[in-house]
Amino acid sequence: MAASVISVLAGYLRTLPYLSVVSPMMLAMLIGIILGNVAGQPAWLRDGILFSQRRLLRIAIVLLGLQLTFAEISRLGPTGLAILVAALASTFVFTVCAARLLRVEEKVAKLIAAGTCVCGASAVVAANAVLRGTEEDVTYAVACVTIFGTVAMFLFPLLPELLHLNAREFGLWTGASVHEVAQVVAASFQYGQIAGETGTISKLSRVMMLAPLVLAMGLLSRGRDEEGKEPAGRVPTAPWFVFGFIAATCINSIVTIPAEMKSNLAWLTTFLLTAALAAMGMHTDLSKLGSRGFRPALLGLLASVFIAVFTMVCIKLFY
Repeated sequence: MAASVISVLAGYLRTLPYLSVVSPMMLAMLIGIILGNVAGQPAWLRDGILFSQRRLLRIAIVLLGLQLTFAEISRLGPTGLAILVAALASTFVFTVCAARLLRVEEKVAKLIAAGTCVCGASAVVAANAVLRGTEEDVTYAVACVTIFGTVAMFLFPLLPELLHLNAREFGLWTGASVHEVAQVVAASFQYGQIAGETGTISKLSRVMMLAPLVLAMGLLSRGRDEEGKEPAGRVPTAPWFVFGFIAATCINSIVTIPAEMKSNLAWLTTFLLTAALAAMGMHTDLSKLGSRGFRPALLGLLASVFIAVFTMVCIKLFY
């Protein structure tokens, strides 16, 4: 109940001046952090908060698949899709390797990597369902990808002329590099309709890659114990919600869902994700978060710069 109320409040706050560019998920997490650290967490709210963190999150990720179709993804062409896949894989590997040099904890690094290379806060919470990091891990990762994604949203529209990008190239670059869907839409449409449509399709194609990424992370992490060794006789399992995500995308590709229903489902998806992050915020201990230092933030910055530069190089060379 508390997470739902915070989700509604975050949605209202986003309608206010200067807050429209901020993700409702980020607003909800901030409200949850303030309430959790100032007022505490009453015992009668704990079951509902845990339900929001776990069940609602997984349901939201499944519903996210209803925003995608394979036909839309195919419009990018093989070269565009190859650039997206290469950017995802290289960014994830770069972030994990850079984390070792910066001595950032592995789970935080992987959460930042997932959020940067796929779809921001949604990817962070989805990845954490299999990594099982702490609330502080999630909060730090969400803050990193939200802040740097917002910076990119304002910065990218200033660069297409300087970088000699046409509308389709700029749309692909924005969709492949900026973190949140809303941020991509806001940035890419400033360069025209073609850039906006290309950016949106590119971004949704990145969202589709959430399924194989989380599936791979789940198979690897669940097949190992705390020390990183294979437990005897244990068969790695895969998160069920990833298969639900893929099934939802297949349904949306085959069945024509009425526009009004699809709009309502998109709203419900955002609401559930926002409630899940509000619940995580209420579980977050600010003293533990502050102890992380600046290294994870630096890692988030490096990851954001890397995906932008890598994608730009690929577009210039191959697209």
